[in-house]
Amino acid sequence: MSACRPDFESLAASRRVFAPSERRLVGAVPAIALCPVADGRTGAYETNVEKTWRMTAKVYDLIASKVKLPDGVPVRVVVAPEIVYGPRSGAIAQKHFTEQGVSACIFLSRSWAYSDELMSACQGIGSSEWQLCAYGLNQTDRPGAVWLKAFTAAMDEKKRPIFCIYSPDLESEEGPLSPYVAERLLRFARCAAAVAEMRGKNYLSIGSVSMGIIGSDVRRNAMLHYFGMGTVSYDMVGIQGRMAHGLYDHVELERAVKFMARFQKVFGKGKRPYKAEDLVRECLKMALITRDLMVGNPRLADPAAGKAQGFRADVEYAQGANAIAAGTQGQRQWTDLYPNFDVTESLLNSSFDWSGFRTPYIVATENDAKNGIGMLVAHLVTGGVPQLFADIRTNWTPASIKAATGADVGDLCPRGIIDKRNSGAGALDYALDILRLVPDGHRLPIAEVWDRIRGDKALQDQLIAQAIAGTIYMHAALEYFPGDGLSSHYRTPGGVPMTAYRYNMVGEQLTCSVVEGETVELPRNVADHISLVTDKTWPETYWTPRDMTSFEYMSRIGPNHDANSFGLIGADLVTLNAMLRIPVDMHNVPKDQVFRPTMWDRFGGDDFRACEFLGPLYR
Repeated sequence: MSACRPDFESLAASRRVFAPSERRLVGAVPAIALCPVADGRTGAYETNVEKTWRMTAKVYDLIASKVKLPDGVPVRVVVAPEIVYGPRSGAIAQKHFTEQGVSACIFLSRSWAYSDELMSACQGIGSSEWQLCAYGLNQTDRPGAVWLKAFTAAMDEKKRPIFCIYSPDLESEEGPLSPYVAERLLRFARCAAAVAEMRGKNYLSIGSVSMGIIGSDVRRNAMLHYFGMGTVSYDMVGIQGRMAHGLYDHVELERAVKFMARFQKVFGKGKRPYKAEDLVRECLKMALITRDLMVGNPRLADPAAGKAQGFRADVEYAQGANAIAAGTQGQRQWTDLYPNFDVTESLLNSSFDWSGFRTPYIVATENDAKNGIGMLVAHLVTGGVPQLFADIRTNWTPASIKAATGADVGDLCPRGIIDKRNSGAGALDYALDILRLVPDGHRLPIAEVWDRIRGDKALQDQLIAQAIAGTIYMHAALEYFPGDGLSSHYRTPGGVPMTAYRYNMVGEQLTCSVVEGETVELPRNVADHISLVTDKTWPETYWTPRDMTSFEYMSRIGPNHDANSFGLIGADLVTLNAMLRIPVDMHNVPKDQVFRPTMWDRFGGDDFRACEFLGPLYR
């Protein structure tokens, strides 16, 4: 059946408008397919059908209830119309999955099935970019493992990476999925959804390279080939132009100014480039405009709003870049003359602003796109947790702390600490331990902690109140920021599980570093000393890695920035990078938590060889 011919005459006569989207960014909700398979022989099929569907239902309920995108929207789960048992039933599933916009598929079976012939249910779906997984039931009634190994071997031979899930212990079909299987299914689904959510969206580069920092050299081809993302460049003169011409929502600006009155502020002594109230307004204008450039703003296309507020409405200016992440150059061409972006970045990266609790934005300081893309990835796999951009400021050993302060912290942080501190752009959520907001939060996966906060207004109010109470906006150091600015200052509590990560370019090869650890609550006099000899106006997070010294971390991590997430998410990041074919150059994830496609075993577990053999996902 052919599609109806559009009415081109009406389209030509219509005027363009700001087309609303259901979500913040334009794009389909990621869909994960479930493809049950079974032995097609008469008799064998009939004895398997009920239990195969029951197995599929358990997987469906798990993923549908647990895997959510940062805005709280559940990932879509699509099920094959019938159990696949041969080429034609595989083609029926393929057609259905294609029509539903599927980008990942989980094959599952409790029994034998003709594995190579089932390739029709994944090979011709239209893209070798699909993320694939197979789960075979470990029990003695039927040989699910036999099918599983035959199927994954077929996929390896055809160069189609596939994740393999098989319980180490015998499973009961009567109860729920085993914890091991459930954990692996959720890890695959979270990471596959993250890969799909990034694809087709953009990184917005506001400005260019900051102070010669290699991370802010936005590599367009790397963004495209490894993440499936586009890049949009916007010169900082455009921000100044929008400020000068009032091209922002003036009503919203007044709400933002009122909101900022809730924070304690220190504006500094002596002559400053801006009066206090003017400085706050200028910084908030920058925040509004940066957000508008990322995701658009229908108010800017509204002639009535423009007339009332004194700007010229423009549909094109209202569109935004459909940017899922962004970076602001700032130093030095902007900050020598105008306020820094610390208010912009600290507020946008946080889970709240003048409109209340909302999904964080991802904005990298100094346009460090390689750090920004890491923030995006971690934000997605955690279901929306805000991320912390930081300088890898200083390595402090217990000996150096004792020499400087006389305090012995050897028992508190025997491996030393990294002072993670930046100019004030850190997300305000890191002024508290968000895991303590949820009962038993330190025992739960961070994605579940965040989902509970997102679904509970009382918890959101507690988070916002504690973050505001723990934050002081302090004057910028004019020596470094002649154009002035306000830095968010707080001290992250100790005992918070936190994962550090960083993307690196080596020529045209992208790699990732992932290190789990936790924050440290230093004695007050020690933390105060470190703050005073560094910069007391900047946010402070003292962190120690697990199973390595702080010096080893400082020595082996790549550039001068890293990014950080609440929770121990290293295993998810290892899995996601395998999906993207990005080798992990260092990590401290326990071996039993590393989950990669079976093809990696054919390369002796060598991440670099497997990724080189396959090449980037979107090449």
